[in-house]
Amino acid sequence: MRYAHSNFEAFVRPEKPVGIDTRSAWIVGGGLGGMAAAAFLIRDAGMTPSRITILEASDANGGALDGAGDAETGWLIRGGREMEEQFQCLWDLYRSIPSLEVPGASVLDEFYRLNRVDPSSSPVRAMCGRGQPLPARNSLKLTGKARREIISLVLTDEEKLNGRTISDVLSADFMKSNFWLFWRSMFAFETWHSAIEMKRYLARFVHQILGLKDLHTLKFTRFNQQESLSLPLATWLTDQGVVFRHGVQVTNVRIDTSGVKKVATHIDWLENGATGGTAVGARDLVFVTNGSMVENSRWGDHHTPAPIDATIAQGNVWQLWRNIAAQDPAFGQPDVFCGDTTKSRWESATVTTLDARIPALVHKVTGRDPFSGRTVTGGPVTIADSAWLMSWVVSRQPHFKGQPKGQMVAWLYGLFSNVPGDYVKKPMQDCTGEEITREWLFHMGVPETGIDDMAATGAITHPCMMPFITAQFMPRAVGDRPKVVPDGSVNLAFLGQFAETPRDTVFTTEYSVRTAMEAVYTLLDIDRAVPEVFGSVYDALMLVQAAAEMRDGKKIPASTLIRRLTDGTEVDTLLERYGLI
Repeated sequence: MRYAHSNFEAFVRPEKPVGIDTRSAWIVGGGLGGMAAAAFLIRDAGMTPSRITILEASDANGGALDGAGDAETGWLIRGGREMEEQFQCLWDLYRSIPSLEVPGASVLDEFYRLNRVDPSSSPVRAMCGRGQPLPARNSLKLTGKARREIISLVLTDEEKLNGRTISDVLSADFMKSNFWLFWRSMFAFETWHSAIEMKRYLARFVHQILGLKDLHTLKFTRFNQQESLSLPLATWLTDQGVVFRHGVQVTNVRIDTSGVKKVATHIDWLENGATGGTAVGARDLVFVTNGSMVENSRWGDHHTPAPIDATIAQGNVWQLWRNIAAQDPAFGQPDVFCGDTTKSRWESATVTTLDARIPALVHKVTGRDPFSGRTVTGGPVTIADSAWLMSWVVSRQPHFKGQPKGQMVAWLYGLFSNVPGDYVKKPMQDCTGEEITREWLFHMGVPETGIDDMAATGAITHPCMMPFITAQFMPRAVGDRPKVVPDGSVNLAFLGQFAETPRDTVFTTEYSVRTAMEAVYTLLDIDRAVPEVFGSVYDALMLVQAAAEMRDGKKIPASTLIRRLTDGTEVDTLLERYGLI
C-alpha cells in the first residue's frame, strides 16, 4: 500500500488481483467503515459482490450515520457529521456512489452542487446572556503563552505524549480562550482527553482555524446522514449483490497466531439467540469494526430520561474486541477506551417542533428563516455560559425527507451531562426531553413565564445517552489501537475509529473510510495509492493564514527575530498579504 499527494492516480482503475474471483470477504459491522470496505472490494479489487457478506447486529445500516423517527412521535438523530472538502478518502468513495436525489449524479456531485449554491456559515457561533451573541466572538483570545503551547504540542513526538491528557500539555491560559471554546464544542474534546489526539487534530485541521469563528470551512449534507450518506451506499451495495445479514452479533474471530503469520480461521456469532459461525479460509478476508462510539445508546422521550447503559454483554462489540485482543497484543487494548464511561459519555437530544414558536425563536437568534431550505446555524451554536456547555444545531430544513412543511428539527448536546443545569436544576443525564427543552429555551432568551408551556406543548424532544461517544478520545499510548492491518496479518484487518492509522484523526467520516481503503488495498496489494491526508500543517500559506487568525489581527513587531530574518524576502510579502505585518 502506498500514499499519494497528487491526483495522478485519483482516477486509475487498478488491475484485478490474481485469484480474486474465488475469494470471499466477511465484514463485521455495517457502519460506514464496513460498507466502505465492501465498496472498495467491488470497485478497486474486482471482488464478486455476492461473495461479500456484511454481518450487522442491529436492524439498520450506517452505524453512527443514523436518522429515524417520524413527524408524529418525533425524529431521532444521535448526532451530525461536520465535513470538509479535504476529506480525501470519503469523496474518493462517494464519487462512485449514485445519488438517490439527483438523477445521473453521484453523491459527491450532489454534495458539491448543494454546498456551492448554499455554502455553510454561522451567523452566531457562540452565545451567552440568554440569547445574546458572545462578546468578542470574532476574537480567538489566545495569549502569547497559549499560542506557544499550541505550537509546542504540534511539534511534540507522539511517544512523549503516551497516556497524557490535554490538561497536561495546555495551561489555563489556553483553556480561557475562545479558541478552546470553539474547538472543543466543534470536536467534542474534554480536558481529560488524549493529548495525542489533540495534537493530531491541531496538525490535521490547521486550515479549520480559518473557520473557527464562523464555520465557513465546513460542509453538510442535504438531509440527515442516514438518508444522505448511509442509504445511498447501502442501496448501491445491495444492487451490486452484497449480502447484508442483520441480527448477527459476532462474538469472536478466532485467529491462528502460532506462527509468524496471523490468520483468521473462524467467526463465531449469535443469531436469533442461537450460536453459530463460519470457518474462514486463509485466502478469505475478514474485516472487523472493533469498538463503537454509539454502542449502548439509549433513548428517552419527552417525559422519560434516557437511561445510562454502560454494560458490556457477550454480544457487545466491546466484548468482541476483548475476545480478539486476548489472542495477541497486536490486536490492541480495548479497556483503555471502554473502561471508564464517566469520561467518554455525553448526551444529545433531538427536538421536533409542533408549532411556530420555537422556529420563530431560532429565526430571531440567527437572523435566518429555518424554513428557507438553506443553511441555518451552519454548525453548532455554543452556549458559553451553560453549565452543561450546551450547543445546538438547526441544519437545513427539512432535515428528513418525510418532515412536513412548517416542522423544524433541532439537535442539542451537552458536554457536561453530569452537572445541574442553569434553569432546570438537574444534571442533563437525569432530565426528560421536556426538561432539556426548558433549559435550551432558557438560554435562548424565552421569558421564564413562557418557558414551561413552550417546552411542554411546542415540541417533542427525545434525549439520547451515549456512554462511549468519545471513547476514541480517551488517553492512550502507542499500541492501544491495533494497526489497520496488524503486522503479520494475512487476512484480517480492523476498521473504524479504534483502528490505528497514523495519518488521520478519529471522530470523522473520513477516518472510517480511510481505514477501509487502507485495509482493502493492503490485504489485496491493490495497485492504486491511498490519498494522503491534506497537509495543511506543512503548507506555508496555510500556516501564515492560521497564524494571523490566532493573533486576532495583532501585528508582529518590527524588532523581532522573525522580521529581521524575513526582511526583503518573499516571506515578508506573505506576512504582509495576510495582515501579520
